[in-house]
Amino acid sequence: MTIRSRKLFDESGVSRRQALKIGAQGIALGLLGSGVSPLPPLFGATSKAVAATPGKILVVFEWFGGYDGLSTFVPYSNDELYRRRPTIGVREQDIIKVDEHFGFQKSMLGMHRMWDEGKAAVIHGCGYDQPSFSHFTSASYWHTGAPNSGEEYGWYGRTADALDPRGTPNYLVNVSSTQSLAVRAREHVPVVFDDPAAFTRSVFYPQRPYIENLDKGQTARSDVHRFLLDVNRSARDASALVTQAWNNYGGTRANNVRLMDLDKVVALIENDFPARLYYVRLQNSLFDTHVNQESPHNRQVQYCSDAVWGFFEEMKRIGKQDEVAIFVHSEFGRRVPENTSLGTDHGTANVAFVLGGGVKGGQYGTPVSLTDLVHGDNLQYTTDFRNVYATLIEEFLGYEQSEKILGGKFDTFGMFA
Repeated sequence: MTIRSRKLFDESGVSRRQALKIGAQGIALGLLGSGVSPLPPLFGATSKAVAATPGKILVVFEWFGGYDGLSTFVPYSNDELYRRRPTIGVREQDIIKVDEHFGFQKSMLGMHRMWDEGKAAVIHGCGYDQPSFSHFTSASYWHTGAPNSGEEYGWYGRTADALDPRGTPNYLVNVSSTQSLAVRAREHVPVVFDDPAAFTRSVFYPQRPYIENLDKGQTARSDVHRFLLDVNRSARDASALVTQAWNNYGGTRANNVRLMDLDKVVALIENDFPARLYYVRLQNSLFDTHVNQESPHNRQVQYCSDAVWGFFEEMKRIGKQDEVAIFVHSEFGRRVPENTSLGTDHGTANVAFVLGGGVKGGQYGTPVSLTDLVHGDNLQYTTDFRNVYATLIEEFLGYEQSEKILGGKFDTFGMFA
């Protein structure tokens, strides 16, 4: 905990927004909106009443590291791909074709199964103006939905605020050891956890005694101190819900499918956790393939593709397959030519995927050109990624004024039935 945070403990008259920032940066694992109202420690009437509210569930699965769209959904009919990538270009015999021009890399059997079921949409050329080649800068632009702007809150957090301005507890979940900028909100602080059995989050060692001390019967000394005590109490309540859901799921989970962190989402959905928005960021990514790309990239897309398919098999088992959608993206794609190390370098535009939840499967947006390149052998984006956000917000989640969230009007795709 910083000196500033310790000082705020003892000061009064601090705004709710300042206090919320302290909670979001330090200990907030599950929270309240306008006023503190801790949930019961088990799946009781309150949580079930919230969970019964009609609505869709959206899961963002961020494949961090910059996966190579040209080796994922492959434009195999384009000879320019093999001229630029004579060694690592995915050959026609290694592709599961979906038409005469494109196909999935052959290890992506899971996603291809969903394609065959009509439940997979591929969006071509996702990107933005003035691209950054930094993983973290570009990711921040995708997280805020506001490239080159310095926006304070995440697009997913702003979506939560728009859908649920009351700040209903535990509406937004971030499966991670650290909170993503994407879920930062004005009215919501997400449930953030990595290990559902221990409900742990990474904190700096000097912070730990201050956080642990909040559980020791302190009496509030100021409005901010009371706020932090209430946040901590709500976090304990959320941890009980998460832990029970995970324990319950242990008896029903399909052990033959590799779900990566999506199994934690399945556990909460199956046990009627009240969240409507989930954010999962790929951990231990193999996608930053500057050297010898072929094997690690193919392995990683197989793991991720199988996880998505396994997730929807679980949704079918619990009867939620039409209520849940997954959005897959990365912070950028890769450059068109292979490099001298038989890898690819940080790029710009990429393919993205939307799966399940009533999606009308197919291809959306304009395929990128492999000859009309920009910024040094990079793809020119053809779809502003905020068109995808607007589609998810309006067509799937049912909030018709996405411009209030995204700061501008972006066309939607007509992607959902």
